[in-house]
Amino acid sequence: MRRYAFLALIPVLFALDRVTKYIIMQDLPILGEIKVASFFSIVHVRNPGGVFGILNQGGYARYVFLIIPALVAIALIYILIRYTMSDARTLALSLILAGALGNIYDRFAYGSVVDFLDFYYGNHHWPAFNVADIAVSVGIGLIVLLEIAAGKKPQSSG
Repeated sequence: MRRYAFLALIPVLFALDRVTKYIIMQDLPILGEIKVASFFSIVHVRNPGGVFGILNQGGYARYVFLIIPALVAIALIYILIRYTMSDARTLALSLILAGALGNIYDRFAYGSVVDFLDFYYGNHHWPAFNVADIAVSVGIGLIVLLEIAAGKKPQSSG
């Protein structure tokens, strides 16, 4: 039963991602900024590249960033439906899927991903990100922790 609760996070996080991006697009011009603290601003930037602006290129790269995340999302949907797994792994994959769907939507709808959370120190900025990026990062982090924990379990000799 908990499995379905974790799967229910997918549309909830997707909706939260959509709503936050919609607010940014409506209320803040591209490259606009609202300073919140000495280390944090709300900004409106568009990322045509990969995660955190990696490979921020045009041309064929745009199609790569449409196709690969879409294939990953399809694979995650298949895994989540087909296989029984631990609650933690179901949660992790649900988070990754929710984030992937949020950013895939942006790529199809706008040709780039809307990012708006900007953390910095002085002139050194972490690449801007969004709710979908947080979901993907937390999901991947959880999988890494699960794998590390699984690797530390004593092996039974049999």
